[in-house]
Order: sequence, then C-alpha cells, then structure tokens
Amino acid sequence: METPPDQGQRRPDQPEESIGGLGLQLSMMFRAFLASSERNVLLLLTTAVFLIILATAYGQVQLNAWNQPFYNALADRNLPEFLNQLLVFLVIAGVLLVLNVTQTWLNLMIKLKLRQGLVQDLLAEWMKPRRAFRLANAGAIGVNPDQRLHEDARHLTELSTDLGIGLLQSSILLVSFIGVLWNISSGFAFQFGPRSITIPGYMVWAAAFYAATASLISLWVGRPLIGYNANRYAREAEFRFSLVRASEHADAISLNGGEKDAERHLNVDLQAVLAAMRRLVTAVSRLQWVTSGYGWFTLVAPILVAAPVYFAGNLSFGGMMVAVGAFNQVQGALRWFVDNFNSIADWRATLLRVANFRHAMVRLDDLDQVERQIAFADAPGDNLLLENLEVNAPTGRLRLSETQVEVRPGERVLIVGATGADKALLFRAVAGLWPWGSGKVALPKGQSVTFMPRFAMNSKMTRPFSLASTRAPRG
Repeated sequence: METPPDQGQRRPDQPEESIGGLGLQLSMMFRAFLASSERNVLLLLTTAVFLIILATAYGQVQLNAWNQPFYNALADRNLPEFLNQLLVFLVIAGVLLVLNVTQTWLNLMIKLKLRQGLVQDLLAEWMKPRRAFRLANAGAIGVNPDQRLHEDARHLTELSTDLGIGLLQSSILLVSFIGVLWNISSGFAFQFGPRSITIPGYMVWAAAFYAATASLISLWVGRPLIGYNANRYAREAEFRFSLVRASEHADAISLNGGEKDAERHLNVDLQAVLAAMRRLVTAVSRLQWVTSGYGWFTLVAPILVAAPVYFAGNLSFGGMMVAVGAFNQVQGALRWFVDNFNSIADWRATLLRVANFRHAMVRLDDLDQVERQIAFADAPGDNLLLENLEVNAPTGRLRLSETQVEVRPGERVLIVGATGADKALLFRAVAGLWPWGSGKVALPKGQSVTFMPRFAMNSKMTRPFSLASTRAPRG
C-alpha cells in the first residue's frame, strides 16, 4: 500500500487556528443558541438580569449621593442628622441586598440553562449517523471529544455568563455614574496664583485616562495567556484520556507486566501538563503585577485627583467623598477589562476549542458535497473487488499499489504499508464508514463487511491482527 505525501487536497481535519477570528466563532455559536430549545428561557432570564442590574445601578447612585449628607453630618458633629442618615443607609442597603441575592440566583440559572442548551446542541451534532467515527479519524480536532463536550462546554458557559453579566453591569454603572461625576467635577476650579482654571468633566477624563493606561498595559502583558490556556486544556485532555485508558485496560497491563511501560507513558503526559501549567503560572504572575498594582493605587487615586480642589476650598468634605465614590464607580467600570483579563483569555481559549469542535462536526457534512467519494456497488459474484481505490486520510492519501484487487471467499490477504500510515482506515473505507477518497469498492450483493477493531492497550499485548510495514515508492 502506498502513502504518497499530501499534495494540497482538502482533508477532513483542520487546525484549530483555521476556523477564523473571534467574530466567526461568536457568529457560529450565536446561530447554535438561536436554534437551542432553551433559547426562550435564556432570553427571559437575561431580561430579568438586565432589569435587576438597572435597579441595582439606581440604588448605587442613591447610595453614592447619600455620602454627602452623611459625611457632612460627621464634619458638623450633627448627631440627629447622623442618625437619620443611618436609617436611610439601612433602607438603601436592604434593597441592594435583595437585588444582589436575586441577581446571584439568576446568574446561576443562566449558567445552568446555557450549559444545557450548548451541550445538547453539541451532542446532537456529534451523534448524527457515523459522524462521531468520522470525527475521531479527522485529525487532532477529533481527539478527546469528551473534554470538549464536558469540561470545555461547562467552562465556556460559566465564563460567558460571568463575563457577560459583569460587562453589562459595568456598562450600566458607567452610564449611571459618568453623568454624576461630570456634574460634580464640572465646577472644579484649580488655583494657580491669581489665575483660576476650570476643566469641564475633569474627573471623568482622569478616570478614563487611568483605566485606559491599565487596559493597554494588561493587554500587552497578558496576550500570551490565550494560547497558554488553550495548550493547557489540550494537554489536560490527553492526560485524562491516558488515565482512563490505563484504568480500562488494567487487566491486560497486569497480565503482561506492563506497569512500568504504562507508568512511563503516563508520566510523559503528566510532564506535558506541568510544562503547560508552568508557562501559564509565569504569564499570570506577570499580569498580576499590573492588576494588583493598579488595584492598590486605586485606593488613593480618586483622592489625589480631587485633593487640589478640596484644599483650594472649592469642595466640601462630603462633596469630595461623593466625587471619590463616583470616580471609583466610573474607573471601576472602565477597567473591567483589566480586572477580568485573565478570565477573558481563559474564555477566549475555551471558545476556540468548543467553536472549532462544532465547526469540524458541521463541516463533515460539507465534505460529503465537495470531496471526492469512494463509489460502492454490488459485485457480480461472491468476490470482493477494489478498483483504483484511494483513501483521503488526515495524514495524506492512501492507495493500493495494484489498481485492480479481487479477494475470493476464504482467501487471506496481507496489506503492507509505510510506518505511520493509517492502514486501519483502509478497512473502514471498505466497510463504508469513511467515504472520502476515490475509486470503487464492490461487495457481493446483500453482504456487508465486518472487521475486528484494533485495541492499543500496551506495547506487549497481542493484537487481533498485525500488519507489516514497508515504504513503497510512488508508482
């Protein structure tokens, strides 16, 4: 059997990077969402979250405005007003508590329903006739589908919910407080000797500059996290698969004394996981310098921004606390990207794996339309006939060196091929499981093909059949 090199024909496998950018991935997942049976429930839950966040933002605006009379009462040592403002605080805090608990419940329900819809969609695509088999033989994208269907899908839905609700909440808070902060700082006047300079929306511009610098630095430092996370998930999937395989074949390993071989293989996969995690640890630590540094500086940044106006006598103590609170809300909303960059990189890597997995499954149907396929027919007699048979495999094209092959009943045939060639794929093609290729397979009328699948338990275990391997030149 010849295994000439691939010469550019389309193959069922595609590298994960070739699906397209973020826009195409999101578009495909959004179409899956629209077709989901959980779509209406998710839309209802999302609308409820939106309304709860709006009410929470209003409550936080009222709480921020409460700072001025409360701190002024403290500065004036006005005990009755101080006690009155404490009662106001209890009312506002009580309402916000109810809203926060409700939002938490809605958040968890969205995660549940989103995962249900996504996994049901992926399972439906995966379990279409013969698709699971074809995907398993379509290259790296079909390896360890359990990881993508279980862990990756769960992680994607949870991150999508948390990041989506967080972004929505930050956006609403930004809109709510940017007007408050603009109005507060519109009358800020800076004294330079006899001159007075007023900058409209001074604290808004300060908050925007502060958050923009943090976001740009975070993007520059944390960009490698996307690739590192994707690589880690792939290595984790391989390690888990090796553990499951060793557990399933523990009897064969023990009978053949293959414990050392199994341990060596497992340690190789473990070292790959640890190497991926070490790269991730280093990248996360670098990013932590940025996020923690800006986080600590945020404690004094708004006071430093408002201090010149306060010490100039143009702002009361209570007014400064209102300005500080509004500044923190605005810059907190603006630096959402900084605070969540690690999670965003994780989400991006998980989306890449899930979206590419679904894309690969859907594309198998497209290949049925555009790829050349092996023709199947009834043989005139009891013999198996193969004519000009060529199989398109993920590793290249496989074809028999003889253009016409006829196998009579009871005849035994040895197939010889190059090392690394997927010779088992030839049997699957003859059985009709793998249609991509060219040529013709003719079976006796009313007959079907049965073959014993190959078991790869360990290197010492006897296989149901063996295939010698030689490399034949292309003829």
